[in-house]
Amino acid sequence: MSSSLTSFNTAAAAPVLDPELANRVFDRLHDIGFDGLGMTRPSYGEGENRAHALFEDIAREHGLEIRRDWASNLFITLPGRNRDLPVVMTGSHVDTVPCGGNFDGAAGAAAGLLILCAWTRAAFQPECDTTLIVTRAEESVWFPVSYLGSRTAFGLLPVEALETPRSDDGVTLRDHMLACGAHPELCGKAAVLDPAKIDCFVELHIEQGPVLLEADVPVGIVTGICGSTRYRSAVIHGQYAHSGATPRRFRSDAVMAGASMMMALHEDWKTVEAAGEEMTLTFGVCQTDPTQANFAAVPGKLDLVIDIRSRDEALLERMNARVIEQARRVETEFSVRVDLGPRTQSTPAIMNETIQTQVKELAEEMGIAAVSMASGAGHDAATFAGQGVPTEMLFVRNENGSHNPDESMEMDDFLLAATLLEQLLRKRAS
Repeated sequence: MSSSLTSFNTAAAAPVLDPELANRVFDRLHDIGFDGLGMTRPSYGEGENRAHALFEDIAREHGLEIRRDWASNLFITLPGRNRDLPVVMTGSHVDTVPCGGNFDGAAGAAAGLLILCAWTRAAFQPECDTTLIVTRAEESVWFPVSYLGSRTAFGLLPVEALETPRSDDGVTLRDHMLACGAHPELCGKAAVLDPAKIDCFVELHIEQGPVLLEADVPVGIVTGICGSTRYRSAVIHGQYAHSGATPRRFRSDAVMAGASMMMALHEDWKTVEAAGEEMTLTFGVCQTDPTQANFAAVPGKLDLVIDIRSRDEALLERMNARVIEQARRVETEFSVRVDLGPRTQSTPAIMNETIQTQVKELAEEMGIAAVSMASGAGHDAATFAGQGVPTEMLFVRNENGSHNPDESMEMDDFLLAATLLEQLLRKRAS
């Protein structure tokens, strides 16, 4: 780093974030991921590799420090004057769900990159190191392991998880890591990140719901991240039979059992809401076997997934008990067998109140309208918070939700939120 870097006067104007660089990043990410309809950059796949290379190239152009850990998470750092101080961190991911949008995850990674590049142009050297982490494999659709990249960085990934097959090609996580230049043989040997050496982690992300749009404000200040309990491969086994020749009392109908189970859990959800508690319940997959099911047959098999989310860990456990109770009930009532399969789960995370207060004060000083809100979706920030790192998230207004090709974040909103993030990181790092 050039010796011309000097201490930044916090009373001075903030470095201007480069909108042309922002457009360059998002345009290139679009080119890398476009699948004909939306964005597909699979975790530990070629699209994610190319996206990471894009960030590395731009960081190198600006003279920033670059390193990768054993799992190929990317770390981009602007060194501080005192490198022994705890590091200020920001970041997100650049993988997508299949046929997703161009901003989920990528907006946070791009914001961090814009900030570090702006600081180098302004010859600003913070007091402590400031690091952007571009994590691997946040979207657990490819590998059913939550927060894969951030968990590897903290040494939290069980070695046996390396044998997890990817959902689309069946190749193990270990082999995909090896193909990406990672070193899975180091899993479990040493953590890359030490919570005691991190001042804070702040993740910018598009909002994935309609709250900011409805409130007509550009920025959300996140209070907490929901945890989850999930069954990703539940199967209800019934008995195929002729639809006209089989009276109801003789049927073992997998679809009717599934419908009864789902509606009962939906009623539980309404009861929870009526009691003033928060959760969501989703059956994102519910399908019969197209090779056997037909118009004239009682369905003998139903595949479904169950996704329950809440910031209340006790509520998640209560609902998980209800899932099991309902599975046993429909087995008896409909003469079926319910195999829920393995349960996966993530822990709720509470955001840091001090940082929330700092963000609110900065937003007020800058004249930026912002509201406090919870995150119903999971994020790498939850891993940092779970390790005791002071953590916060900023949401950017985004139309049409996320995990679909129609994500629609306005560049003005993005630059506004990224500038608020810059002010916060500068305050923490100075």
